[in-house]
Amino acid sequence: MTDQEPDQDGAVADAVPGNWVDALPATKLRAVLRLSRADRPAGTWLLFIPCSWGALLAFAAEEQNVEHLFWVMAVCAAGSFLMRGAGCTWNDISDRDIDAQVARTRSRPLPSGQVTPKEAVIWMCAQALLAFGLLLTLNQTTIWLGILALVPVCVYPFAKRFTWWPQVFLGIAFNWGALVGWTAMTDSLAWPPLFLYLGGIFWTLFYDTIYAHQDREDDALIGVKSTARLFGNKSKTALFYFLVGAMLSLASAIVLAFPETADLWVMTTGLLGVWIFGYHLHWQLSRLQIDDPILCWRLFRSNTNAGFIFTFALILACVLHQMIALR
Repeated sequence: MTDQEPDQDGAVADAVPGNWVDALPATKLRAVLRLSRADRPAGTWLLFIPCSWGALLAFAAEEQNVEHLFWVMAVCAAGSFLMRGAGCTWNDISDRDIDAQVARTRSRPLPSGQVTPKEAVIWMCAQALLAFGLLLTLNQTTIWLGILALVPVCVYPFAKRFTWWPQVFLGIAFNWGALVGWTAMTDSLAWPPLFLYLGGIFWTLFYDTIYAHQDREDDALIGVKSTARLFGNKSKTALFYFLVGAMLSLASAIVLAFPETADLWVMTTGLLGVWIFGYHLHWQLSRLQIDDPILCWRLFRSNTNAGFIFTFALILACVLHQMIALR
């Protein structure tokens, strides 16, 4: 086999061991699913979680229909899978030359030759069109907001070429769902989802700086910028400030979501979720060793647990809200 021939049997270096994609027959379908990161599901969850925050907080704060909540959550889940796949495909199309120079990413489908650029573009468009079809089932405000989300998605792959803060652009793109989830429920924007969105951006700065430490040395050699390179040995201090920013923003969203007459238990449940979420981030920070790429990868993946802690707190707040409404 030459360097240009595709390794149809080779898994991507940072794929989850034993994932369902690698168990498929060695066909083009398996290759494009790898391109969509279906073998690395953490990113899909990290895209979906802010959507769930927005929808659940809107339901807990306002009179909403339960069936509509279920539909919005289902659309957000499917849309997160599709748009994460489309976004990753676009990222790999844009970064295929860079990925070929980084040890962790040179086994991805495009630099390894499993997929051609033309095939990648077709696959990206197919995923985006399916996601757009789901978006059309929601209200007009959400449709326009979803279309606007394409701007940061398109810009993100190029951010590391011109700024030390590409993680901010990732945060802007990845947490857009906090706005989408809220507007899908309410057909309008307000301060609570904006603070959810800000909290999500701080959270992304936290987890993606940890993630970027895996590639810090390769990035330095090829001139790619990141917050991991920017902060270097001072990363733990920066991560602590991101942690505090995330907690304060999410707590502000909870407080602003409820009027003064709201039941105290509903608000307290949401705030407790913020505290446990923050505790999980602090746990990650206490164990972080920036020169251990395997540990960085594991801590990054654990952020799905952190995000779902707050999601589950909001689910409990919704249940309490319904119980109070039935009194």
